[in-house]
Order: sequence, then structure tokens, then C-alpha cells
Amino acid sequence: MVTSLYAGVLGLLFVGLSVFTILGRFKHRVSMGDGGNEDMLKRIRLHGNFAEYVPLALILILLTELGNTSSYVVHALGALLVSGRVFHALGLYNVAPINKSRQIGMACTFFVLIIGSIASIWTYF
Repeated sequence: MVTSLYAGVLGLLFVGLSVFTILGRFKHRVSMGDGGNEDMLKRIRLHGNFAEYVPLALILILLTELGNTSSYVVHALGALLVSGRVFHALGLYNVAPINKSRQIGMACTFFVLIIGSIASIWTYF
């Protein structure tokens, strides 16, 4: 099953973002919330944004795969989601509040959500 490959890769990225957040807590001595620290806030949002978007995207990719869609399409959606999440993480942690990397990351994520949603609806009918 193709989706399991991307779920595994994204699971490892999620652990990496979790560790990054935990290390920030040690660095800034913040056990709850962001402690008013901008670096800590960025780390929390990196982790949170990933947790907010990836589960639904993976479910939609899986449903697309279960709908007998070509494995090439499923690989494309999975690779786009992984690359989008990496771009977004790099962009969100960047100094500039709005930057191309972050925009590309969200565009990739939204594309996967839209195509996965349409494919899931199509499969139903």
C-alpha cells in the first residue's frame, strides 16, 4: 500500500518536529505554552500546523488509493504532501513573516487536500 510509505515518512517528520519543540522547551526553560518567547512560539506552531493538516491529508490520500486510483497519482500526492510540509516548516521558521517557502508549502498541502477530496467524492459516486 503506497500510502503507508508516506504515512511512515510523515510520522518521522512529526517526531522530528516534536523533538525540535521539546529542545526549545529546554533551551528557553518553558514547560507550558510559549512563555512569551518568539522562538518557542514558532516551534509550537511548526508542530501544531503539521498536526492540523497532515492527518486529514493522509486519510484523503488513503481513500484515493482505496478508490483504485493509479499508484502514480497516489505517489504524486504523497510526495507533494511530504515536500509541502518540509517547505512549510522551513518557511514558517524563517525570520520573514511571509515567504515563498511557506507559501509553496501551503499551496502543496492545499492541492493534496483538494485533489484528495475530489477523488474521494468521485469514488463515492
